[in-house]
Amino acid sequence: MAATAQEIENNPKFKELVAARKSLGWTLSVIMLVIYFGFILLVAFNKPLLGTPVAAGSVTTVGILIGLAVIVSAFVLTGIYVSKANASYDVLTKQIVEESK
Repeated sequence: MAATAQEIENNPKFKELVAARKSLGWTLSVIMLVIYFGFILLVAFNKPLLGTPVAAGSVTTVGILIGLAVIVSAFVLTGIYVSKANASYDVLTKQIVEESK
């Protein structure tokens, strides 16, 4: 017989899953916000640094590299979440589903 929503919500493994997902989600969100707003503050308060060429005669600036790093960091943080979800959260979800049958 299938478990009710209340029974699933009271399952300790479900509570563990919710807490772990929430914790990681908030942590990664805060990291991304710090990176993004750090870049915005750099644009606001240190434009000369961002306009500095990477090498003599180069058209690539420090700002372009930092901007690319911001974008890449979003992909990396997403990869971290997906990796953790595949390794831990899917296992807990499967256990919860099996127990609720």
